[in-house]
Amino acid sequence: MFLALLSLKAMSILFFSYAMKMVRGRQALRSSARSWVLRVQWSVVLDHNLGPKRRAMARTWLHRTSSLLIVCSVLWFHLATVDAKHHHRRPMVLPLHLSSRNHSLHRHVDNLRRHLQQSEFSPSIPNARMRLYDDLLSNGYYTTRLWIGTPPQEFALIVDTGSTVTYVPCSSCAQCGKHQDPRFQPDLSSTYQPVKCNPSCNCDDEQKQCTYDRRYAEMSSSSGVLGEDVVSFGNESELVPQRAVFGCENMETGDLYSQRADGIMGLGRGRLSIVDQLVDKSVIGDSFSLCYGGMDVGGGAMVLGNITPPPDMVFSHSDPFRSPYYNIELKEMHVAGKPLKLHPGIFDGRHGTVLDSGTTYAYLPKAAFVAFRDAIIREVHFLKRVHGPDPNYDDICFSSAGRDFSQLAKIFPEVEMVFNNGKKLLLSPENYLFQHTKVSGAYCLGIFQNAEATTLLGGIVVRNTLVTYDRGNDRIGFWKTNCSELWRRVQFPGAPAPAPLVSQSKDTNMEIPPALAPSGLPPNVLPGSFRIGFITFDMSISANDSNLKPNFKELADLISQELEVDKSQVHLLNVTSKGNDFLVRWGIFPAASANYISNTTALSIILRLRDHRMQFPERFGNYKLVEWNAEPQRKMTWWQHHFLALALGFVTTLILGLSAIGIWLVHRRRQQAISAYEPVGAPTPEQELQPLQS
Repeated sequence: MFLALLSLKAMSILFFSYAMKMVRGRQALRSSARSWVLRVQWSVVLDHNLGPKRRAMARTWLHRTSSLLIVCSVLWFHLATVDAKHHHRRPMVLPLHLSSRNHSLHRHVDNLRRHLQQSEFSPSIPNARMRLYDDLLSNGYYTTRLWIGTPPQEFALIVDTGSTVTYVPCSSCAQCGKHQDPRFQPDLSSTYQPVKCNPSCNCDDEQKQCTYDRRYAEMSSSSGVLGEDVVSFGNESELVPQRAVFGCENMETGDLYSQRADGIMGLGRGRLSIVDQLVDKSVIGDSFSLCYGGMDVGGGAMVLGNITPPPDMVFSHSDPFRSPYYNIELKEMHVAGKPLKLHPGIFDGRHGTVLDSGTTYAYLPKAAFVAFRDAIIREVHFLKRVHGPDPNYDDICFSSAGRDFSQLAKIFPEVEMVFNNGKKLLLSPENYLFQHTKVSGAYCLGIFQNAEATTLLGGIVVRNTLVTYDRGNDRIGFWKTNCSELWRRVQFPGAPAPAPLVSQSKDTNMEIPPALAPSGLPPNVLPGSFRIGFITFDMSISANDSNLKPNFKELADLISQELEVDKSQVHLLNVTSKGNDFLVRWGIFPAASANYISNTTALSIILRLRDHRMQFPERFGNYKLVEWNAEPQRKMTWWQHHFLALALGFVTTLILGLSAIGIWLVHRRRQQAISAYEPVGAPTPEQELQPLQS
């Protein structure tokens, strides 16, 4: 405070000095310039050429003006402080609880192939845009958000092209794990109807309701009853809510029981598939597209329905009669431009080459895997081999490749997949490598040997690749792109809304009706009159490597992407550390052109924090959110709103006043000097009174 007052006083001194010296001519200004710049002192401000009386008048005026400025500053500061205390509201603090992620689980999820023991398929015409969350290698899958019932109940579902049923845990489930969201409660939905027993389905013991039973190759299973209800796809979808049949789980086993995601969104071929149901209603075209984020960024996008394929999209034929899975016709593989020496039909065994979004890695027949592994090792022979992150598996890993993912293409070779039609799909290093979780700058092969003749291509192969499952034309297309920016690069009819909410309102200050309030969040958290000034949240991080400190700048960029805000809105507020553990506080502030965060954006951020939808690469180690605070916008008083204008007006008036006084003093001094002027040789009064000498 003292420094602020001293600065204000010095400012008034400088303005006065400048006014005085401007009217005294260039020579006086040059002579005083050095003293004016180097030191601000009273002796420099007052003109030494003035007489004692005028100097005293100037000093008195200067003291009075400076005192007035100081009194005004103290008064404003007092008003601002009292007002801030009066308007400060206690922030909302909600604790977040997140069960620790199991990083050793992703190899279990490797075999999440969704190989159903029974399958059906059906045909055919005309889009629902949906975001993907999570990270492929950290969680083993990607999820999307789906709302079921009236009012909507929200669920995080794994997008799975190898499954034909969409299912969520039922409130009556006798053996279901603890998942991300509350279980589906049929009794709370006014539009829910059980699918009654009929000749085309398997029935429960009471022969009243249809049932489903799905078992997977990794020994997990899901079973329950079939129900029908309204399914909503979120604000980013142009498709209005539709009635659809889904599974209400009564039992889960294996990975389905332990996973954090609520259930499965079945995108495979079959009459219970969500895609087939929407196509049969003629509300979407017989096509859907998936786009997974890259090695350093999770998330992505999904489109149910037709899109305009980019001109350079590469297609391969897909035979729906060969198997229930989405297959392509892979003919050859090239490493660094050289074809692998393999039998011509190596990729055509059993089910052929299958795309499965529910599988993490890729699996090749033995001969193809050995040839691929050896070719990669030859190309990077200069890199040091290291053990994999999990001692239970004999991973092929290389160190000293650097932490910059964008530079991996300069070290590791390009890989090409050649289809029967001669078209080629280029694979970048991120499409066949995964980052070592324990050794910095090390990477491991994400392609493994399959125990059977089928070639299985999981999500790693199509990272940063838009994959279009054009079922109507029996083909699958591939287009390399940045999936985190898919909305800006693909020809969609319009830009999506920023938040995956059920409400379709465009009013950013609209109150959310209680019926549409997301589960677990009180309906009055963000009333229409409530404006968020900023949001803070605490994150605890346990680094994998004690020698590496988290890159907070990179983490801030990832947070902005996950929360869908501008990078300039994310601020690092505080960091405390103890060994490998860090407690980091982040702040989300309004955009540069705004005074507050709109309710829509604030609710989107809060939901993502509450539901733990932020996913970061494994190199950041284990992390969890501790709590978030929503600070209300502080209402400013009339004085605070108009302080700048008042201050500018006061300073301007002060400058003009001081300038006028200075000019008046100088003018008066010159007038006195002129009146006192006497010509050379003129007789003085004393001389005129002397008598003449004879």
